[in-house]
Amino acid sequence: MHLSEQEIQRRQKLEELEKLGIEAYPSELFDVTFYAKEIQDNYHPELNNFQEVTLAGRLMSSRVMGKASFAELMDTSGRIQLYVNRDEICPGEDKTLYNVVFKKLLDLGDFIGVKGRVFKTQVGETSIHVTELKLLAKALRPLPVVKTQKDEVTGEVTTYDAFTDPEQRYRQRYVDLVVNPSVRDTFIKRTQLVQSMRNFLNDKGYLEVETPILQPLYGGAAARPFTTHHNTLDMTLYLRIANELYLKRLIVGGFDGVYEFSKDFRNEGMSRFHNPEFTQMELYVAYKDYAWMMDLVEEMVERVAMALHGQTEVQVGNNVINFQRPWQRYTMFEAIEKYTGIAIGEMDEASLREAATKLNVHLDPSMGKAKIIDEIFGEHVEGKLIQPTFITDYPVEMSPLAKKHRDRPGMVERFEAICNGKEICNAFSELNDPIDQRQRFEDQLELGKRGDTEAMVLDEDFLRALEYGMPPTAGLGIGIDRLSMIMTNSHSIQDVLFFPQMKPEPQIREI
Repeated sequence: MHLSEQEIQRRQKLEELEKLGIEAYPSELFDVTFYAKEIQDNYHPELNNFQEVTLAGRLMSSRVMGKASFAELMDTSGRIQLYVNRDEICPGEDKTLYNVVFKKLLDLGDFIGVKGRVFKTQVGETSIHVTELKLLAKALRPLPVVKTQKDEVTGEVTTYDAFTDPEQRYRQRYVDLVVNPSVRDTFIKRTQLVQSMRNFLNDKGYLEVETPILQPLYGGAAARPFTTHHNTLDMTLYLRIANELYLKRLIVGGFDGVYEFSKDFRNEGMSRFHNPEFTQMELYVAYKDYAWMMDLVEEMVERVAMALHGQTEVQVGNNVINFQRPWQRYTMFEAIEKYTGIAIGEMDEASLREAATKLNVHLDPSMGKAKIIDEIFGEHVEGKLIQPTFITDYPVEMSPLAKKHRDRPGMVERFEAICNGKEICNAFSELNDPIDQRQRFEDQLELGKRGDTEAMVLDEDFLRALEYGMPPTAGLGIGIDRLSMIMTNSHSIQDVLFFPQMKPEPQIREI
């Protein structure tokens, strides 16, 4: 293993610590009593509060000045200054802890624990006067050097030499989180987003459930699956592309409302909007329809915006998106006509191909009417929908699991919510007619024979479940990663996934 000069030096320091009898990786509990931000926000010199505190975190800077030094500790909440006096942490004759360990053998990035009392320096900075110091974990690799400078007048912090290379940031998220505090804020907001949705659904009385990730048949979406093999059963299994068909089985079984935050997997291309492993929240509620579900989506996403930002307006790139209800609504054909000037509602497949050609939409022979319409919409409409917009009433060929429209022949009761030019959710009045569902599956099989690799397969057990009877049901799937991108103003899906999928690393790179 190739080691850099700094890594060699740190290993030498580790050996020196061991010779001094100092455990570089102690196993006993270190009892933290306060966090940096808690102290920064609440310390008042006149009250003389926080007389004794215990903190732990990384050593992020050190300014040694003879018998006394200043350092900076970063814990999970933020940073705070330390004042370290030789005679305070080494009250006896032996000054090794300060003169050797602190001054020479500690490095930036090491984990330390300190005890002390809080005070303000002459320039007014809240600090810890350290009375005890302990090494908790030695860092053998140096962190990237990220320099910051705070404007004393405005308080604004300018960052220099930041750890910004996207590939390194995504591969070494553990480093990214340490040196780029805004990244941590993004993931905190993602957790708050999920918690807000969970609270909303629980308050409605719906039951959170878990369904299989390994499935004997993949279904519930138009996508290519990942395939694996179960050795004991000697059978092929698939990582789920959706959990829809299992949740509907639970509605058949008597639950009136079920939801799941599910990890789904699709063996498809990767982009700043697509990762092969992603998170969806799927919800199914009996005795409801897609119009009811649109109202629920508006209410829930508005609640999420308020929980994260305290308002319904969210900055996303150059756009300010307002999630306040009600949202704009178009049928799919209305939206295509609005943005292309072409009315496609009465066209057959040949006419659709001709219209797509005029619009410079790339097609291939395997595409049926549904795929052609979807391509036209994707190329000429979706990217123009910035404010939250519902697109409703899709052609039946596009939606094998949606109920036929009650008033519009050839259509299904389906909607997608589009925001910032991308779909964030998909919902139906769910198809509960087992005879119609079987025919739809068979139509999908024909598309598969034409070469459509994303066509659905026929699931006999699901059809059997429908034959036992499923009540009228509204179903919803919301992409948590896409919604997180919008709510955190993130440019790429990789920015809201702790560990996005990456190409194999050619070699371990030095930072």
